[in-house]
Amino acid sequence: MSVKHALSKKLGIPFLCLGLLFAAGCAQSPSGLRTISSAGINPELHAIAIREVRTLQSQGQRVWCVPFARNASGVNIRGNANTWWTKAKGQYTRGKDPSTGAVMAFKATRRNPMGHVAVVSKVVSPREVLVDHANWKRNKISLQMSVIDVSPRNDWSAVRLESQTDSYGRVYPVNGFIYPDDNLHPDTRAAAKPVFALMARGS
Repeated sequence: MSVKHALSKKLGIPFLCLGLLFAAGCAQSPSGLRTISSAGINPELHAIAIREVRTLQSQGQRVWCVPFARNASGVNIRGNANTWWTKAKGQYTRGKDPSTGAVMAFKATRRNPMGHVAVVSKVVSPREVLVDHANWKRNKISLQMSVIDVSPRNDWSAVRLESQTDSYGRVYPVNGFIYPDDNLHPDTRAAAKPVFALMARGS
């Protein structure tokens, strides 16, 4: 047996094993996988959302959470934030698991009667995410604000937001997450591009 033939035979086995591993990974059902390509921050939409806020601020106009979340996520829902969860049914996938690019839909409360929506910019851990949103602080945008899950069942039904560095405010109820799922809503395909970088926190 030649040295060249022996070497190719020796190298062939690891490559075959690697190929089988990739095939096994691809064989998983789509419902079990949520990758950046199917639910991620679209940098173009994100930039447009921020630019729109800057324009409104320069003109002395109000900044609201709904237009920002819609522009930044590609989730095309209209109406007050407290209606988004219901309106998303049948249009977008909804769930209790945080995912980059998903919209966190807050419930209405007495202090916050119109609800609130924010876009998840990073999943830090099973119980912490960073969000980008508008008008949490009046007429401003907050980028990469930490949100922690304080719900008894760890299902993100109750959260606290970092109001100042290492200081979290009151508990707010959350309906769940609305995913920019292009399988249910083809108009959001533009929001499914890969992401390789995020804006620096606090910028």
